[in-house]
Amino acid sequence: DGSRFWANVIITALRDERGQLLGFSKITRDLTDLKRESEALRESEERFRLLVEGVQDYAIYMLSPDGVVTSWNLGARRIKGYAASEVIGKHFSRFFETAEIQAGRPWNELATAREHGRFEDEGWRLRKDGTRFWARVVLTALHDNSGVLRGFAKVTQDLTQRRNAEATEEASRRLNDFIAVLAHELRNPLAPIRNSVRLLETVGADPAALAKVRGIIDRQSGQLARIVDDLLDINRITRGALTVSRRPLDMREVVSRAVEAARPGIESAGHALELRIPEDACRVEGDEVRLGQALTNILNNAACYTDPGGRISLAMTRIVGAGAPMLEVSVRDTGRGIDAPLLGSIFGMFFQGRAAVERPQAGLGVGLALARTIVELHHGSIEARSAGLGKGSEFIVRLPLAPGARAVAAEPASEPKEDGRAVQSRRILVVDDNVDAAAMLSELLRLLGHEVLTVHGGMEALQAAEGFRPEVIMLDIGMPGMTGYEVARRLRERKRSPEPLIVAVTGWGKAEDEMRGREAGFDLHLVKPVESASLAKVFERVSARA
Repeated sequence: DGSRFWANVIITALRDERGQLLGFSKITRDLTDLKRESEALRESEERFRLLVEGVQDYAIYMLSPDGVVTSWNLGARRIKGYAASEVIGKHFSRFFETAEIQAGRPWNELATAREHGRFEDEGWRLRKDGTRFWARVVLTALHDNSGVLRGFAKVTQDLTQRRNAEATEEASRRLNDFIAVLAHELRNPLAPIRNSVRLLETVGADPAALAKVRGIIDRQSGQLARIVDDLLDINRITRGALTVSRRPLDMREVVSRAVEAARPGIESAGHALELRIPEDACRVEGDEVRLGQALTNILNNAACYTDPGGRISLAMTRIVGAGAPMLEVSVRDTGRGIDAPLLGSIFGMFFQGRAAVERPQAGLGVGLALARTIVELHHGSIEARSAGLGKGSEFIVRLPLAPGARAVAAEPASEPKEDGRAVQSRRILVVDDNVDAAAMLSELLRLLGHEVLTVHGGMEALQAAEGFRPEVIMLDIGMPGMTGYEVARRLRERKRSPEPLIVAVTGWGKAEDEMRGREAGFDLHLVKPVESASLAKVFERVSARA
């Protein structure tokens, strides 16, 4: 009928026994249906290829059984930054960070997909320019009809914007929680202080009542000072400005001081404390104050999250193996424990879980974050372990031992009189626009035996300095009209002999504030509230200059 069909033709020559050609045999098979199906399959595959290659929201590419890239779509180019010619024939491990490559992560993904048929994950991946993006990946093993592995198909979605939005939302939530907790923490000491002031109006001169009120005010103002110190440390951590001053020290002494600092909280909760400390020195290169702060925070955390009557143990152990020798300090408790998903977040700033309500003594949620920062500044590590809720926790601090470090005896510290009582009366000018703060500091200095003049502004200070001729000027920085910096500069320009000792007494406590003060002419920098020991150092400095 003249129609065409797709044929498979086999023509065979036929010969006799002498090799003479007798003719031909022709076998024709109609393959029209098979050809049509083959064309349809090829067209379908081509459409699928064009579809995959045209997708831009997802990186879709094929891998050989050993992980070499064999195809690359536009989405892969957009998300990862590589052209097809740059990446086809290369191993897909180039999309991972160095640490994950060293840990064998790419090959583990292939092994999981090979064994289970599919692998899914979220994590950081690298673009061509070295920047990171948060990816959701699906890796699927591809087998032929006989079950032989032919390769893998990998789909990657860039979820960086979603993750950043979630991180921003979480940071906002934590900040709101922090502000609420901060308000609570400030009200706690302020309430007894205000009540104590009212009580002072009624108790008259009863010595016992006055002593009780003084104790309350002293303890609660100390708590306020600790809150301010925490806030300053938060600021230093977020700016990366927290520093440590390392010297050879014996960690046994650091642990001893940390235990004493945390003991009131431990004993008030009725906890049993067990210590296992080596008999000989455990030398590290460290900052004694900061390391003590880190360990105190960990002990306070254990006391806070352990129900009354619990047990807390602290153990120190030397770890000597193939690597550098380390000192391990472990703090274990029988407290509420940590849920597994939270172990990775426990050292985050402001992290408290549900502690703000359930554990009102939990503080600002910065103790463990500060501990981690301090330990890492000492080239150490800190780890949290827990078998789960209700099963207690363990915090492990590891610090490099100082091999061959010579035992260094603590330098005998000068012992100024803690109350700063005057050995010799000094003329002191107090300058502060806060009338109450100036009055209280002036009264304290008078009680210590000094002659004091009080003014409340920069111009007044310059005028008073001419007639009063102070030996010491206690000068606030943040004053309206003329700052303390400007006052100090003008005083130094007068070049009076002998020059007064100019001391900044301020709420500004950052390192750059102190540096700016030195440039302006300040000799010392004291952060409010001023402790008696700090005043004693001021008068030691005056005596040394005399």
